[in-house]
Amino acid sequence: MPETARQTAWLTKDNCTALRGLAILAIVLHNYCHWLGPAVKENEYTFTAAKAQAMWHALACPDTWLPVNLVSFFGHYGVPVFLFLSGFGLVMKYERMDRLPVWRFIRYHYLKLFGMMVVGFAVFTAVDLITPGSFHYHAANVLAQLAMCINLLPHPDRIIWPGPYWFFGLMMQLYIVYRLLFFRRHWGFVAGAVALCWIVQAVQEPAGEALNSLRYNCVGGMLPFGAGVLLGRMTRSGRLGTLAGMGRWAWLATAAAFSALALLMSMRYQLWLWTPLAVIVASVATVKALPGGRAGWLVWVGRVSAAMFVLHPALRKVFIPLSRRGDVYDGLVLYIVGTLCLSWVLKMVLDNVQKPKL
Repeated sequence: MPETARQTAWLTKDNCTALRGLAILAIVLHNYCHWLGPAVKENEYTFTAAKAQAMWHALACPDTWLPVNLVSFFGHYGVPVFLFLSGFGLVMKYERMDRLPVWRFIRYHYLKLFGMMVVGFAVFTAVDLITPGSFHYHAANVLAQLAMCINLLPHPDRIIWPGPYWFFGLMMQLYIVYRLLFFRRHWGFVAGAVALCWIVQAVQEPAGEALNSLRYNCVGGMLPFGAGVLLGRMTRSGRLGTLAGMGRWAWLATAAAFSALALLMSMRYQLWLWTPLAVIVASVATVKALPGGRAGWLVWVGRVSAAMFVLHPALRKVFIPLSRRGDVYDGLVLYIVGTLCLSWVLKMVLDNVQKPKL
C-alpha cells in the first residue's frame, strides 16, 4: 500500500467528504429551524441553562416538533466538525513541505474563501432586499464582511448578515494561526493554544457579551481546529493505524456512546465548552459505521457543501414564511430540496472558474 494511503486508511477521503456532508446538513437544518418561534433555541455563542432545560423537556415530552427541536438545538455543532476537518486537512496537505511562504499561504486561502463567499453574498443581498424584513446594511460592515474581519467588530451577532457568514472570518483567523503558530512546530504549540483559549472562555460569564464575542472568533473555534491538527499529525505518523481495524458495530457503539455524552455535556457550562470533541467523535464514528453504499449520498452532499453553505441563507429567506404560517415541514422540505438543487448548479459553475494558485 502506498505511504499516503496507509497513513489515511482509518479516515479516507470519502470519509472526510461524508463528514462534510453530515456537517453541512446539520448547519443548513439548524439555520432554518432555530428561526421558528416555538423551536428550542441553541447554546452556541453563549450558554443559558434555560435553553438546556427546554431541550430536556422536549426530549421527555416529545411531539411533532421534536425533529425541529433537535436540529435547532444541536445542528450548530456542524461548525466544529468543519473546523476539525480543516485542521486535519491542513496537516495532510502542507506538513510534507519544508517551506510555506506566509503571505502566499494567507493570500491563497483568502481568495479561496472570497470566491465562495462573494457569489452567495450577492445572491443573498438581492433576495433580502426584495423580500419582507430586509436588513439595514451599512457600507463599513459590508466592506468588513468582504475583508473577513467583521468578526472582530463589537457585537458581531448584530452586524453580520447573513448570520452564517461569520464562519468566513473565523476560518481566515484560523488559517493565520495555523501558518504563524502551528505549521511544522511542536505539538505543544497546538495544545497550549487550545488550553489558553479554553481558560479564557471558562472564566467568562456564561451569557455575557465577552463570551459571545470570543466565540465569534478563533478563541471559540480553537478546540476543534486544534484537535484536527493533532489528529492529522498522529495519522501521518501512523499512530492511529489500529483504528482502521475497528468493525462497523464498534463504530456504531462509539457513535451512540458519544452522542449520549454530547447530550449530557451540553447541559452544564464548563462541560459545554468541551462538547465539540464528543460531537466530532460521534460524527466520525457515524460515518465509519455506515455501509459504503449508504454513505454515498453523504459523500455527494459533502461535494456540494461549500455551495450549500453560501446559498442556504437566501433559500431560507424565501421558504421560511411557509413554515411560520403553520406548514412547518412543507417549508422545510422545499427549503432542503431547493438548496440541494441550486447548490449542485452553483458547484458546476464554480468548477469552471479559475482557482487561485498558492
